Amino acid sequence: MTGRSHISARPREAIHSRGRWPLLSLPRALKAYLCGIVALDLVAIGVMATRTDLRAADLLTFSALTICGAVCIEATRRLGMPAGVSRDLLSAWWLPAALLLPPLYALLAPIPLQLLLQARVRATLLYRRVFSAAAIGLAACAASAVFHAWIGDPALLAGGGAGPIAVAIACAVLFTVLNTALIALAAHAADPDGRWAAVLWDRERLMLDAVELCLGVLVAIVCGLNLALLLLVLPPVVLLQRSLLHAQLQAAARTDPKTGLLNAAAWQREADTEIVRAQRTGETLAVVIIDIDHFKRVNDTHGHLIGDQVLVQVAATLRSQLREYDVVGRFGGEEFVVLLPRADLTEARRIAERLRTRVGRTAVAAEHAMVSVTVSAGVAIMNTHGEDLIELLAAADLALYRAKALGRDRICLPATSVPPRQRGADGAAGAIP
Repeated sequence: MTGRSHISARPREAIHSRGRWPLLSLPRALKAYLCGIVALDLVAIGVMATRTDLRAADLLTFSALTICGAVCIEATRRLGMPAGVSRDLLSAWWLPAALLLPPLYALLAPIPLQLLLQARVRATLLYRRVFSAAAIGLAACAASAVFHAWIGDPALLAGGGAGPIAVAIACAVLFTVLNTALIALAAHAADPDGRWAAVLWDRERLMLDAVELCLGVLVAIVCGLNLALLLLVLPPVVLLQRSLLHAQLQAAARTDPKTGLLNAAAWQREADTEIVRAQRTGETLAVVIIDIDHFKRVNDTHGHLIGDQVLVQVAATLRSQLREYDVVGRFGGEEFVVLLPRADLTEARRIAERLRTRVGRTAVAAEHAMVSVTVSAGVAIMNTHGEDLIELLAAADLALYRAKALGRDRICLPATSVPPRQRGADGAAGAIP
C-alpha cells in the first residue's frame, strides 16, 4: 500500500507487543479503513462464491493467468524490489481474469501473486499485502461486474469488435481509478496532512497506468483467442516488467530511504548540473543548509522511532513548500540541503523563512505529547558568497553555525561575502568584512 506508517512512542514492553502486531500501532481511522476493506473483500468473495458455477474452462484460464503472473515475478525476483511504494505490471494478468472470467476470479486473482511476492521477493508488513490484495480484488471485481453486465458473452472480446473492446478499455480505466482511490484513501488516513497530489496521479503514474491498461486488454484479447497464445505474450511482458523494476531500483539508489529525498551524492550531482547552467546563463542561484534544532534531545526523550517520524515530517514539509524545480536532499543525520535555482538574496531568504515557519508548525504524536521541532538555516548566494558548489556549501555551513550560535530557530547569511573581483588567480577567497 502507499502512505507512511504512523509510529507512536510506547514503553518497551508495548513496543515489543506492537512489533508482533504492527497493525495495532496505526491510527484508529487507518485501522478501521484497512480492516473494513479486507472485510468487504471477504464478504464479496463469499457472496460471489455462492453465485458462481465452477467450470473447467474457467479454472484453466485462471490457472494459466496466475502461472504467467508467477513467471513474471520469478523472472524479475533477482532484481529485487525497491522499498516503499513500487510499481509492477501484474495487472496484465489481473485484468484478463476480470474481463474473461466471472467476478469471483477477479477477487481471487491477486491473492496468490501477493503471497508469492511476500515469500519470494520482499517480505513486508503482512497487513500491507493483505490490504493490497483486497483493494486490487475489489477494484477488479467491480470492473468485471460492469463488463459482464454490459457485454453478455466475454468471448465477444476476442472477436475484435469495436464495442466490446471499448467496453473493456472503459472497465480497465474503472479498475485503475478504483484501485488508486482505495490506496489513496489509505494513504490519506495514514497522513491526513499530506497532499492528495502525492498519492494520486502525476505524469509518470498516468503513463504507467496507461501501459498496464493496454497490456491487460491486449492479453485478454489474446487469451480469448487461444489460451496457448499466452506463451507468445509472456516474454514481452516479462521484459517490460524487468525494465520497469530496473528503472525503479535506479531511482531508489538516488534517494534517502528514510525521507524519500535525494541522498547526498544524488543531490550533489543535481546541484552541479544546476550551477553549470546558472554559470552559463548568468542567472542567480542559492544554497540553503537546514538543521533540526536539538534533534538529539528528541531521540533521547521520545526514542529513535519518534525521531525518525520527525525526520520524515520535516522532509515532507520541505518538499511541500518548495518549487517544482528546487532540488532538496538529505545530507545525513538531521541536516537537509536545498538548491534554489533563479533565486536572489531576497527570494532565498523568503523561501528559507517560509520553510522555518512551516516546520515549526508541524508536530508528531508521541505517547503523552505532540513533538514539535524548530530548524536553523544558513543561506549562501552564488557569486556573492561563492562561485562553485563547494564554496557555496562552505558559506552556507558557516551561516548555519552562526544561526546556531545566535540562539537557533533563525535564518542567517555568512558573515562575509566574496565578490568575484576579490578572488586571487589561484581561486583562493579573500575574506572581507
